[in-house]
Amino acid sequence: MPNVEKTQAEWRAELSPDQYRILREKGTERPFSGEYDHVFEPGTYHCAGCGAELFDAEAKYDSGCGWPAFSAPASGAAIEEETDSAFGMIRTEVLCGSCGGHLGHVFPDGPAPTGQRYCINSAALRLEED
Repeated sequence: MPNVEKTQAEWRAELSPDQYRILREKGTERPFSGEYDHVFEPGTYHCAGCGAELFDAEAKYDSGCGWPAFSAPASGAAIEEETDSAFGMIRTEVLCGSCGGHLGHVFPDGPAPTGQRYCINSAALRLEED
């Protein structure tokens, strides 16, 4: 259960239009268009909506999928997962564990040791460089 709760008006006032569309309306950005797709600086990725720590840059890799990809979240509580059956597909949606914002999806085709590819929208993230 998210612990950061705001009204839709509060979210709209705090987020850019792209961030709102992705985080609150479960949108996505075009592949290869996101700010962090090819960024590999050391640091920590946080939720653009609430600031919660989501992914460590050490888990980021170039999957070639067109979105930032991570092999694991920063912690078990950082994210939540739900079944997404939109668009005639069954996928696993990734949500911020603190505010419930839509981040992207996870797929079972990532690198060892996790075998996971967390495919995350750049607009849902904010990098704090080390």
